Formats: sequence, structure tokens, C-alpha cells
Amino acid sequence: MDAQKVGFSRRAFASLLDFLLMSMITLTALLWAYGRIYFAINEPREWGWLDPFLNYAFPILFVLGFWLWRSATPGKMLLDMKIVDAVTGGKPSLFQYVIRYFAYYLSVIPLGLGLLWVLWDKDKQAWHDKIAKTLVVETDPYAELNHELAQAFP
Repeated sequence: MDAQKVGFSRRAFASLLDFLLMSMITLTALLWAYGRIYFAINEPREWGWLDPFLNYAFPILFVLGFWLWRSATPGKMLLDMKIVDAVTGGKPSLFQYVIRYFAYYLSVIPLGLGLLWVLWDKDKQAWHDKIAKTLVVETDPYAELNHELAQAFP
């Protein structure tokens, strides 16, 4: 595969950006729905359907939705990266994305070793990439513009 594979630090920074964006959305929605009391009470409480949706379902839908739409989360897009199929270099399948998402847990559980694996892997793959047969590669930020210009001025 000819594309430049992305290393650990840029991938980690993209994940941080995604976490901050998802947290802002989630916290704003929880504050709007339940008020400040949601964050003040230390004991478990039944909050309704929005609480588990925002805390559990929303992150899955957010990540998978962006992967399906753009092959990247907002953090990866901001840093000019995307996820590709490791064999073809094309867009991964829905099945690969779902496997990749849930394989994140396998990457994180042993003290993050599966994430750190990118540091010494020749293909810069974390465990979740290896399991799903994906790569994170650099994108050309001007590729879409170049394509549109080529269409307009053949």
C-alpha cells in the first residue's frame, strides 16, 4: 500500500479531539435534559432513556456514523487521516468498522498495550486495526478540491 501510515502521536491526538467533541455534546445534552443536579448526586439514580443513550449508544453511533460517512472521525478528518482496508486500500466494510469499534476494548484492556502497539508495528497498526484488517493513513487535504477542479477544467 502506497499511502503514508499514521503513527501513534497523531492518532492519539485525533482521539483526544474526538473525546472532547463527544464530551461537549454529551454533557450539554445531559445538562439540558436533567439540569445541574445530574452531576451533583453521587448515588445511582434512574434518569430515563436519555442517560444510557447519551453515555453508551451515542458514542457508538457517533463513531460508526462518521466512519461510514467519511472513513474517519472528526479528529481524524481535522488531522488529514482516514481508515482504509489493509488489503485493498479502499473503504472498509460496515462489518470491518463494527469489528474495529468493539476490538478497541481488546486494545485498551491490557493497560492500553493494544493501542501502544502502533509504536513498534511495521504497519503502524493497533490491535483493533489488525483484528479488523484496517490501516489509518494520511489523506491529501486538497484531493477533493483537485478532483472538482479536474472536473471543471478537463
